[in-house]
Amino acid sequence: MNLLAHTRLMADYNRWMNQRIYAAAARLPAAAVAQDRGAFFGSILGTLNHLMVADKIWLHRFATHPSRFAALDPLRTQPRPTDLRAVEFDTLPQWRVAREQLDAAIVDWAGELSEADLDHVLAYANTKGVVSQRRFGLLLLHFFNHQTHHRGQITTLLTQAGEDVGGTDLLELIPALPADASAL
Repeated sequence: MNLLAHTRLMADYNRWMNQRIYAAAARLPAAAVAQDRGAFFGSILGTLNHLMVADKIWLHRFATHPSRFAALDPLRTQPRPTDLRAVEFDTLPQWRVAREQLDAAIVDWAGELSEADLDHVLAYANTKGVVSQRRFGLLLLHFFNHQTHHRGQITTLLTQAGEDVGGTDLLELIPALPADASAL
């Protein structure tokens, strides 16, 4: 599997997992979702918020790519978050709607990518203004790995709150091959 196919698989996985964790969070009382549980971002909601903000920051950076991905056009009209703890919304339903819209844009954007796009060196500044240059394809690996890392924290917090997210392995999205697939 090449990096382009991997990116598309991870975009699908991101959307699938976010649907699962938001559904699990919605089964909890609002106070339980907002309760400080000692996690790095405090609560389930705080960690969901961090993921949303970080994804938007990265997607704003990705929108500066010379290919000008059309799927990222809606983000170009929105202010870029400058603080990883900036609170985006007041309620879980608002977050959920925004997350679904963002995940749809991520899937569409991944579908627009070409192999040539992955080799571009992207220059960007972090939230403290430190400028970096990195290969775009490798930044995509970071983008999806960051999501997986924090969703792991969220699934732990949800489990501690009594909600089971169910299976979370990427394996669930990888199609099974027939027993004689080695001949393919």
